[in-house]
Amino acid sequence: MSDTTTSTVLEFPTKPTKTLSSHEKIWGKAVLTHGYTALPSMLIQAQSRLGITPLQFNILAQLLDYWRDPTRAPFPSKADLADRIGCKPKTIQTNIRALEKAGLVARELRRTAAGDWNSNIYHLTGLVGRVQKLEPEFAEAKAKKREAREAQKRAETPRHRRNEQA
Repeated sequence: MSDTTTSTVLEFPTKPTKTLSSHEKIWGKAVLTHGYTALPSMLIQAQSRLGITPLQFNILAQLLDYWRDPTRAPFPSKADLADRIGCKPKTIQTNIRALEKAGLVARELRRTAAGDWNSNIYHLTGLVGRVQKLEPEFAEAKAKKREAREAQKRAETPRHRRNEQA
């Protein structure tokens, strides 16, 4: 009697390849490993409606980059902000004061344990609230644009084919 057995080799399943996100496709994984900031399109599109200058927008974008935890407001120094943007700390101070006057930023003075002045804490709840108030206006404009596109499609479709598409 012969003792020959045949064995079957099973291949291990390969790890499914993760599809790249649109951000990874644009920027590449290496760039995104250093972090990225959530910047709502509405904030970008409503810049002039909010009365924000380009420099003030840049300051807000920098503050948003520092704001990683919704329960902890950002607290970069004016010098750090100035270095990132390429201006003087006094320019940062003047523009933050204007953002504060507009109700977009609230500054909170901060001291060290020794009682010395430290960098300010910047609360952005005013900015968030103002952008959120604009949302219904943006939603309405989006709906009107969609309706106009659909009306345009209907106008371009010959009458005898309109019922076929429904």
